[in-house]
Amino acid sequence: MVKTTKQIRRSLTLPEPTAREVASIARRRRLSDNRVLVELIEEGIEARRQKEKAFFDLAQRFRSSQDAEEVQRLGEQLGRFVFGE
Repeated sequence: MVKTTKQIRRSLTLPEPTAREVASIARRRRLSDNRVLVELIEEGIEARRQKEKAFFDLAQRFRSSQDAEEVQRLGEQLGRFVFGE
């Protein structure tokens, strides 16, 4: 038996360049625009989860490190994580 997920209808407005890019991807992959949007959203959610996990892993390494040089290096990495390059 295949379990289906309840679907919720949403409406959104995309900037024109983004809408064109979605339509282009959909044509190349022979999918609907909606399917492409769902896939992109799911990929974005997963990427955010991975980024959060990487941040918390780095923070844990920073907190548990006893080596001053490593603390300095990890602190710099955390700073880049938070504030960008």
